[in-house]
Amino acid sequence: MYLTDPATSSKEGLAVVLSHGLESGPSSTKMQALTAVAESFDNVHVVVMDYRGMETPEERLSHLMTALEQLPYKPEQTILAGSSMGGWVSAAASSHIPVLGCFLMAPAFGLERYPDPAPVIRAQHVQIIHGWQDTVVPPGPVIELAQQQCVPLRLVDDNHRLEVSLNILIDAFEYYLKKILVQK
Repeated sequence: MYLTDPATSSKEGLAVVLSHGLESGPSSTKMQALTAVAESFDNVHVVVMDYRGMETPEERLSHLMTALEQLPYKPEQTILAGSSMGGWVSAAASSHIPVLGCFLMAPAFGLERYPDPAPVIRAQHVQIIHGWQDTVVPPGPVIELAQQQCVPLRLVDDNHRLEVSLNILIDAFEYYLKKILVQK
């Protein structure tokens, strides 16, 4: 875990905590793009988690929970954003610590090897983006979770990596942050 600018860390503003997927890393294209979006806002501090070497959802969830406890931000000042396993980890963390927001991309819901394949998302502001053509995490369980928990879901014509939809992700994340900041 690292803050993009530790010198500017304070208890004011918002923290955006980014979690990458299983086969990705903190410098992946999606993480870099979301970091750039979040950093374009005043008083938003970005934390990019580094889960490399942690293969299980349990390890990553434990790592994120520890990081959240150490941040100088309250849960109501924290937005969790994650892709694939990072989406599941973000949602699962919000089950334990209700946060301001969860922005989830191709979240790994409905997979049996996860301790809770359908975590209860406890965030004030939620947005899920998932690909219709996702064969790693089929859209069915994601649609079902979104329906059961009444959270916004945007389905795009893309696969699990959401590479074709990168501009859609960037625009959606920018809109999502603007909406939250206006309401604060």
